[in-house]
Amino acid sequence: MNKVVVLGATSGIALEVQKQLARRGCDLLLVARSAERLAALQTDLQLRGARRVLAHCADLGAVSEHTGVLAFVSGTLPDFDTVLLTYGTMHDQVLAARSVEAVIEELRVDFVSAAAILTLFAADLERRRGGCIAAITSVAGERGRRSNYVYGSAKGGLSLFLQGLRSRLHPAGVRVITIKPGPVRTSMTDNLPTAVKLADPRRVAADIVRALERRSPDILYTPPVWRLIMAVIRLIPESLFKRLAL
Repeated sequence: MNKVVVLGATSGIALEVQKQLARRGCDLLLVARSAERLAALQTDLQLRGARRVLAHCADLGAVSEHTGVLAFVSGTLPDFDTVLLTYGTMHDQVLAARSVEAVIEELRVDFVSAAAILTLFAADLERRRGGCIAAITSVAGERGRRSNYVYGSAKGGLSLFLQGLRSRLHPAGVRVITIKPGPVRTSMTDNLPTAVKLADPRRVAADIVRALERRSPDILYTPPVWRLIMAVIRLIPESLFKRLAL
């Protein structure tokens, strides 16, 4: 892991991951929507020790912009070895339950666009027979809960896509890591009830960087306690689960 492409570089978790990668002297190529935030981030990461920081402004939720993203990466960092997808959105479930447009938008950004751009990068790494793809999904994608089933279904779809991609790329020596965080303290979770215990993004970032640096489980739960929590939740019968106000 020396040359890392970060798709969604200004997301809360990505910011912490990139700080840790910079301290390791990595080459970083950042992709996000805001040119102003990317410029500030470039300067910050260079001061933290990154060997080189490149940036490309694009709306990753728009599939029409993906070929331009890959063209920029291929032209400026053609020997990238790691792709980390961190972007996403989370609509309020009350709105999503009543708005077809909100449902479509959630699925478009969190599943359709993510699967589309990873397909492009997967072909490049498969051709070169090596590297790593890692993408942030969510523990919310493991069961459909009344409190966030639209967001959860998008993340669950992405997790299933990554599972298939992992199988496809295994013969080529390309690792595919599914990252499943529990709720993390970022701007995306500002609307969650205060009773929800939120993880420190620095802790989550450290888990992700360790997984990228060395062989890791195909599925990374972070913090690790979520592996146990979700194992229990998966065992709850559907007849009971549907009655729980989760």
